[in-house]
Amino acid sequence: MNIIGVPRRRVDGRAKVTGQTKFADDVMLPRMLHCKLLRSTMPHARVVRVDVSRALAHPGVHLALTGRDFPIPYGILPVSQDEHALALDRVRFVGDPVAAVIARDELAAFEALDLIEVEYEPLRTFSSPDDSLAFPEPRIHEYGDTGNIHKIVSLEFGEVEKAFAGSDRVFEDLFFYEGNTHLPIEQHAAVAAKDPDGKLVLWSSTQTPHYVHRALAKALAMPAAHIRVIATPNGGGFGGKSDPFNHEIIVARAALRLDRPVKICLTREEVFYCHRGRHPVLMQFKTGVTRDGAITAMHVRTLLDGGAYGSYGVASTFYTGALQTVTYHIPTYHFQGCRVFTNKPPCGPKRGHGTPQSRFGQEIQLDKIAEGLSLDPADLRLRIVEQPDTLTANYLRVGTIGLAECIRRVTRTSDWSNRFRKLPHGRGVGLACSSYLSGAGLPIYWNDMPHSGVQLKLDRSGGVTAFCGATEIGQGSDDVLVACVAEVLGIEPIDIRAVTGDTDLTPVDLGSYSSRVTLMMGNAAIQAAERARDQLADAVSRKLAIPKDRLVFAERRVFDTENPAAGVSFAEAVCLAETMFGTVGTTGSYTPPRSAARYKGGGVGPSPTYSYSASIVEVEVDPSTGWIHVPRVWIAHDIGRSLNPTLVRGQVEGSVYMALGEALMEEQTFRRLPPKLSHALVHKFPSMLEYKSPTTLDMPEVITELVENPDPRGPFGAKEVGQGPLLPVMPAVANAVYDAVGVRIDEVPITPEKILKALDAKARGQAPRYGPARFPDIAWPEALQVPPPWQGGDGKAVDDRSPRGSRYERPKTPAAGTRETPAAGTPETPAAGAVARRLQPSGDES
Repeated sequence: MNIIGVPRRRVDGRAKVTGQTKFADDVMLPRMLHCKLLRSTMPHARVVRVDVSRALAHPGVHLALTGRDFPIPYGILPVSQDEHALALDRVRFVGDPVAAVIARDELAAFEALDLIEVEYEPLRTFSSPDDSLAFPEPRIHEYGDTGNIHKIVSLEFGEVEKAFAGSDRVFEDLFFYEGNTHLPIEQHAAVAAKDPDGKLVLWSSTQTPHYVHRALAKALAMPAAHIRVIATPNGGGFGGKSDPFNHEIIVARAALRLDRPVKICLTREEVFYCHRGRHPVLMQFKTGVTRDGAITAMHVRTLLDGGAYGSYGVASTFYTGALQTVTYHIPTYHFQGCRVFTNKPPCGPKRGHGTPQSRFGQEIQLDKIAEGLSLDPADLRLRIVEQPDTLTANYLRVGTIGLAECIRRVTRTSDWSNRFRKLPHGRGVGLACSSYLSGAGLPIYWNDMPHSGVQLKLDRSGGVTAFCGATEIGQGSDDVLVACVAEVLGIEPIDIRAVTGDTDLTPVDLGSYSSRVTLMMGNAAIQAAERARDQLADAVSRKLAIPKDRLVFAERRVFDTENPAAGVSFAEAVCLAETMFGTVGTTGSYTPPRSAARYKGGGVGPSPTYSYSASIVEVEVDPSTGWIHVPRVWIAHDIGRSLNPTLVRGQVEGSVYMALGEALMEEQTFRRLPPKLSHALVHKFPSMLEYKSPTTLDMPEVITELVENPDPRGPFGAKEVGQGPLLPVMPAVANAVYDAVGVRIDEVPITPEKILKALDAKARGQAPRYGPARFPDIAWPEALQVPPPWQGGDGKAVDDRSPRGSRYERPKTPAAGTRETPAAGTPETPAAGAVARRLQPSGDES
């Protein structure tokens, strides 16, 4: 290959370093006005009256809007249409917008906000999940499961209690993961205007233009065909720009009313209150094992603090328990999850979306199990790694797995065997592993249409334009699109122009979330390019009078493999094809394979394939102060195939950076002000001066290993890299702290204060631990019983709808006490006594 796998500058690199990239706040239009939002100072209250008359009289003000202007609710999930662009009758957190002012400039709009009068009737404030569980009234929302519980679920795969009874050891632990926010360098911004035809155009720093388009059509009661959403390049998203936001809908309404462009750029404090970041999650893990470390059963309970609105919360709840089974072999599994509403900014998807929290708990507990069984943590994990081509207990279809090789790589490069438990007091190393999706298996609104589409236009000059709805959020999706097309057509990336993230010009792509873009858009791009190549090959083979299958596309030429001198330039090939077929344009699309799950909740977790990571973190802990320093991180990631190693390493190291922030310092926490001052539940750190995040001075040396084992379902064998490498770092830090000073910190962030408290407890003969002490009593619903496929469950053959995939049949059930041998060349070494359940492909694997 000439393009794929070759380190190169990203295609949008020059525009970014020369300042030519236009972000949303760079959009400047003639006669443009500016919008500012008045946000609630109350965490929970009825809105009795909003008077904007004085604001309207302020010089420079053109329009003021209130909740009455936005009667139609919206939301990202069809089951959580619970937001209004401006509060209609109730505010639910400090920062909930209640009015908007549109003025000639930002200063005039800011001044007018102070003139708006709002009368509130305070309601009970729910500041924690315990409050929401204890007091079902008043309800924050009138929908949900019961009281202030948004979503509660209980799923059991196999006879878990029976498996616990037959286990040699059972371990139970509690963990807590504090919420944190995305902290993108670019704040949210949007510009709305009417186009020359009177249709609405919105430029926005969004990750999901398709869903913003849908929300605008609903909330504004407009025909979707009269709305155009242009997703500008994002200066960081990380999941925080995946929802449709109220400010996007507000400026759209204002632009339609005034027939003038309207812009809004949120302040940094407003971004903290928009949030949609990491859920605070309390977790309870109960795991049964045999003497040699094999897992017999696992029971996971999670309690999520969802904040004031639904957002992606239903999916987030399932994600806290969905992916445990694709990493290690867990034959019986019980998951119970509960998300409650509280009067805080709404939580949503942040890099990893619901999975880092439970991964943190699982990986620390595995280290505790290893110690309890006198096993090396790396050896334990190698024994229990799930096998490739497996249907898990909860019906997730696993393809290739490079986790064992990831573990071997990091243990070898870090010299694990000579460091673990052998470094001086105050220094330690910790290991953890993870898995993640390469694209969600289902769309947010369930349908059978493609998840991504690509259109190509071939020009007589030899240029190609690639149209795709995917959104560039800094992760390099434009580079993936261009590289896949260039490789297939044998041209250079500079020959291709990418047009992306525009709902009018491009085919639908569902958005940049769930690490779906590389796999889904990449497969669609390859299909479109292969169709174009076939047309060109037909025309050139006729011109050269040689068989079509002897033609090669490379170095901007189409030539005969047996006589390379006989050929034509790529531009000439396009002209020949246009002469033969007319204007040359092709399309490609991608729909993931059908999920094997046939139970309620089975839509969260399926993925075309899964990526895997292993990380070892070295820490230095000062026992007298608790101060933590991380000098070095080793990380290996199962990438399938690296499309652009430069970008892949950047994604891995970016994940390490973000993970260290979550592990050591980041927390989106709130406090009540004294009643005499306010009833508010306010953010403690709503600025970048106070919300601590690592700087370049905090970044350790990162040794990155890329494990390449091409997956047949990915474009050129690629898997995701945007989110998976983040997950193992936080538990690896916690495990390293235990190795260094002998105390367990069972929650994040891991701060010096917590280490000192754990050391003090250890010195007084108490448990050497800092973390949660109890999991609240919850009235769990009766578990939905789902037998695993190898215990008589529904493992029937499922069609694979992917044009680049294959068909899998029901897994064979091994005889009792036996195991099947992995296929030749499989890099994994199964644990002794484990059962590998291979899915037998019924067709050509390629």
